[in-house]
Amino acid sequence: MSNPSPIRIGSGQPTRAAARTLSDESSTLAGIRHGRGATLSPPDRFARHHSSPVDDGWGSVAADDAAPRTELTFEQARTIITRNDSPDLGFDRSINAYRGCEHGCIYCFARPTHAWIGLSPGLDFETRLTCKPDAARLLERELRHHAYRVRPIALGTNTDPYQPVERQMGLTRAILEVLDRFSHPVTVVTKSAGILRDLDLLASLATRNLVHVSLSVTTLDTELARRMEPRASTPARRLDALSALAAAGIPAGVLAAPMIPALNDHELEAILGAAARAGACDAGYALLRLPLEVAPLFADWLAQHYPDRAHHVLHRIRAMRGGRLNDSTFGQRGRGQGAHADLLAQRFARARRALGLTRGRPLDCTRFASPPPPPEPQLSLF
Repeated sequence: MSNPSPIRIGSGQPTRAAARTLSDESSTLAGIRHGRGATLSPPDRFARHHSSPVDDGWGSVAADDAAPRTELTFEQARTIITRNDSPDLGFDRSINAYRGCEHGCIYCFARPTHAWIGLSPGLDFETRLTCKPDAARLLERELRHHAYRVRPIALGTNTDPYQPVERQMGLTRAILEVLDRFSHPVTVVTKSAGILRDLDLLASLATRNLVHVSLSVTTLDTELARRMEPRASTPARRLDALSALAAAGIPAGVLAAPMIPALNDHELEAILGAAARAGACDAGYALLRLPLEVAPLFADWLAQHYPDRAHHVLHRIRAMRGGRLNDSTFGQRGRGQGAHADLLAQRFARARRALGLTRGRPLDCTRFASPPPPPEPQLSLF
């Protein structure tokens, strides 16, 4: 599937008012669109006014149903490293060079973050992206600060660092180049085979035990993946990427996430088995999360794509979430509760152990060192 080139629609972070104008132009009821995940495009939850499309008899609603192009805005950021103290996360700092994600995964827990810039967590999240073109420069400045203390930096914690627009922007590669020069440890999570474009940098980091990659494989069913993750690499390509990473000596694991009850959770052992055969060294999993706007987006997607099982899937999710579609309690967000959640955890532990997916190791934080700054350009001699 071809992807449109990014279009710069402005410089600087969009204002909430301007962004909301863009969002309001999207249909509240979007329906199934080729190459896009969301079937709804609700306005952001902070909007004072909501709009709904009305057919004026001139085909305006039908015209709006055309597949929207991807648009990119440049964001002027002051810092690039984001820190957290969440007990549910295995890292305390991360970098996200992009807001929004063209992969269009309907289950993405990051969708609600688009509301903070006045855009819809629906189609806007997939089509109206922002990026931080100065990410590498900002990173180098922060790493050189006298108070900086090294710990692994996580890439791909909010949106995918190898989403299609990375082909043109190259921000993730620029970030890896800085980390390589500083001998700084990094972890990468992606569902894109595009990571192989940076095989040289990842291999360099791997020789010093400075990198770990996790390939997210949600399903082995190509049709389900096409509907659920419309612009991500196919499951087969992700496994091929996992194999190529392992062959290059880069520690790579599989992340079976999210597991969705009555939709893809029956594939857990098959996913882990396929990853082990491809050379994965470790594995993880997570239960589906449906925070804020993700819940109605996912429910409508189910009704549109799998109407025969939509009620059953939502019922099973509630059974694993204390009667709700989402539970943000620390310690339960990624695992759930109840008999079905416990069984899923037991199945994962058993398969992981049987397949030998327990060979991950901590990254080396002792090699970090600031390289000499680049020389100042000399003035021309007359």
